[in-house]
Amino acid sequence: MSTFEEREAAFEAKFAADEQKMFVARMRRNRFMAVWASAKKGETVEQARAFGRELIKKDLQEVGDDDVIEAVMSYLGDLTSEDVVRRKLDEMMAEAKYQMVQED
Repeated sequence: MSTFEEREAAFEAKFAADEQKMFVARMRRNRFMAVWASAKKGETVEQARAFGRELIKKDLQEVGDDDVIEAVMSYLGDLTSEDVVRRKLDEMMAEAKYQMVQED
C-alpha cells in the first residue's frame, strides 16, 4: 500500500470514528432533552424515558435538529418557547460532548 493510500485509509477511519462519536453525542443529547422536558411537565422518570425513546426514534428518521425541536415543542406546548428549546438543545449537546470526553 502506498503512502497516499495509507493516508486516505487513515482519513476515512478518522472520519468514521468522528461520525460515530457525533451519533452517540446526539442520542445522549436527545435523552437529556427528554429528561429536561419531562421535568418541566412534572412527569415521572418512566415518562421521561418513554419520551427519550420517542426523540431518538424521531432523530433517526430525519437527521437534524428541527425534528427534535418540533417534537419537544409539541410535547411541552405552552410551557416554553422555541428559543428556549434551541438554547437548551445547544447546552445539552455541549454536556453530551463533555461527558464523552471525560469517558475517554
